[in-house]
Amino acid sequence: MKKKAIESIPYLGLKKVSRKKDVKYIGVTTVKIIGHEKHLFLEVYRNKKESKETPLVRIVLTKKDFSNYFPEKEKWTRQQVDGGDVYYGGELIWSDRQDHSVSWMELQNRNILQDAADQDRIKKFCNAPYHYNEKKWWGYIAAHEQDIVSTARRKTEQRKYEKRKKALEDRIAHTGPLPEKEVLDMADSLCFQNEHYLYYKKHGGRAKVACSKCGGVADARWKAGVSYESQFQRRIEEPREGHYGTCSLCGTLGIYKCQGKVKSSNRKKMHLFLGQKYKEKGMVFRYLEVSKEWQLGLIEGKHGPEMYNSCEMLQGVEVARAYFEPDKSIQIDYHKRDWNGDEYWDDCNLYGNANITIWDGMIMPETYEQMKGTMFQYSALQEYTDSIRTMNPINYLECYIRIPQLEMLVKMGLTETARALVEGGRYRCNEIIADTSAKRPDTFLGIRKEKVKQLIRYEGDTDLLRAMQMEKRSGQTWTEEQIVNLVETELESEQVELATEYMTLQKLLNRIKKYAGCEYWTNCSSSMARIQHVATTYIDYLGMRIALGYDLSNAVYQQPRDLDAAHAKMVEETNKEKADKRIEEVQERFKNIQKNYKKLRKRYFYEDSQYLIRPARSAEEIVMEGRLLHHCVGGDNYLRKHNEGKTYILMLRFKTDPNTPYITVEIDANRPGIIQWYGAHDRKPDAINIQQWLDDYLAKLKNGSLTKIITPAIAS
Repeated sequence: MKKKAIESIPYLGLKKVSRKKDVKYIGVTTVKIIGHEKHLFLEVYRNKKESKETPLVRIVLTKKDFSNYFPEKEKWTRQQVDGGDVYYGGELIWSDRQDHSVSWMELQNRNILQDAADQDRIKKFCNAPYHYNEKKWWGYIAAHEQDIVSTARRKTEQRKYEKRKKALEDRIAHTGPLPEKEVLDMADSLCFQNEHYLYYKKHGGRAKVACSKCGGVADARWKAGVSYESQFQRRIEEPREGHYGTCSLCGTLGIYKCQGKVKSSNRKKMHLFLGQKYKEKGMVFRYLEVSKEWQLGLIEGKHGPEMYNSCEMLQGVEVARAYFEPDKSIQIDYHKRDWNGDEYWDDCNLYGNANITIWDGMIMPETYEQMKGTMFQYSALQEYTDSIRTMNPINYLECYIRIPQLEMLVKMGLTETARALVEGGRYRCNEIIADTSAKRPDTFLGIRKEKVKQLIRYEGDTDLLRAMQMEKRSGQTWTEEQIVNLVETELESEQVELATEYMTLQKLLNRIKKYAGCEYWTNCSSSMARIQHVATTYIDYLGMRIALGYDLSNAVYQQPRDLDAAHAKMVEETNKEKADKRIEEVQERFKNIQKNYKKLRKRYFYEDSQYLIRPARSAEEIVMEGRLLHHCVGGDNYLRKHNEGKTYILMLRFKTDPNTPYITVEIDANRPGIIQWYGAHDRKPDAINIQQWLDDYLAKLKNGSLTKIITPAIAS
């Protein structure tokens, strides 16, 4: 559209204003030829005498384009006529702000054309197949503009589609053939360990054995016979379920499977990745799904089903291809099948539940040879897979492109740190990486230089790394033992900073050990859980002391004799006014909890040498349990369900400290089953032992044997 030429054309001008008070805008039209092309001019004027010479807006349309010129601002725009839904009442581009959301009746009364010829000119030029109310004349222009926009959009989308299609065809053309036999042989070796089955059925001292490798069925003797002829019969070892044996026909080593314990077929599925060089420096990683099926052929005999053969089949299908090229985004193509069953490749995934997921798998060894001379020749992918047997190399290489220092971490043996970067996404990367441009590991990870060797000994353990980063940020120097012990406490950076304002890290660790009554790193999950519970409780206690204005330089406040009692006192003091009001409310609303306590205690109470468990005594106790352990059990939802007998809240405590909250359990009231259980801050301390203890408790609850002693699991 020739905007300069359009601007040079004089305005049409408004012949006369309308005397109707409702009319605010009047449109005037003409058709002019500019550059051998017809242009429809629509000029909209305010219905005022002083506005007859200059329009508010000049709208210019051609058959394939449109644009608007606002003389007052000397500005061109590509707005469409309607700024809202003008068919039901909305805002036109020349309307004042207060005209927004007026009714359609008001809108058509406010906007008119100068005469009938203007309307005929619009209808003829736009040639729209729509039938509008004659008073809503702008609808023809809106439809014409929409057709232009839609046509342009379709052309743009078509160009994009053609470009994508051409790029897809180019990728397919430059992707080498899949070596199917090598892939299947490698899959059998890597994924299925060349596994073969020997199906057997004993009858007396003899056995029939069907080999899945050769397909033959042998009738052999596994037990010495008493007759003379038996010494010349075929001999095999005694077939035993799950034991290895040798096929007497082909000599294949296989696993014995009893005929009566197997189905006619058994199938296993695994995933493989094959990397191949792509163009000059790129790589394509081909994601394959391979499966192996073992089948046992049965036929009806005199004494029931009899084996007549056995076989095994190895199959593979290519599911996806990930293309990597220098300075280009990763492109993943997917293998699909249409409604007619024809297979094809597409450059986008499926949607919803049909979405194709690329799972972890094993990488074929020839991949590393193919990587030489490509953009990934120094990616350390092989070293990474030596430590992690199954993985998704696409995620790894995508991470390597973003973070080239990944190679350094892997080759130094910081495998767990590398895994966290690969699997944790961008958010986890921001947590781990201190300086993205750094080339040295200590600067890159934000730790002291002398701590790198210790981190390597622990294979880049991310919890240890977090503690080392905490040390560097705080500007302190901690010993290796202090860092390792700090890891066991699972304290966050803010919690450690709060405590070390008033004491050294060693004093903090000593006090946690003293309150817990056990040593660090005893390889006992119960001790570890106890240390973590005490650490959280102690920091929480210190935080409440500070919030209430206590001077923590006072050793009495810093180191209470009874931590749990002091913590409970602080909670009570912190929430006294609020708690009193809440407790008074719940006692009134949930009276049945206290009323039914004795009856529930007879059913649910149990204790052994280490723990005791009982139902909540009252709504007040449930609320306080939630506050002391900082979880949501004190909410109305749990109180209501306990009060109505739908679920019950049980308290699991140490037998030596029955008044201190430890674990809160929610149990189904109608069909005994544990719905959930949590300790402080929604964590699960000593998870393995506690889960085993609760499983045993539930089993005995169901069979009515809670009088017996439960022996807790012992962590190794």
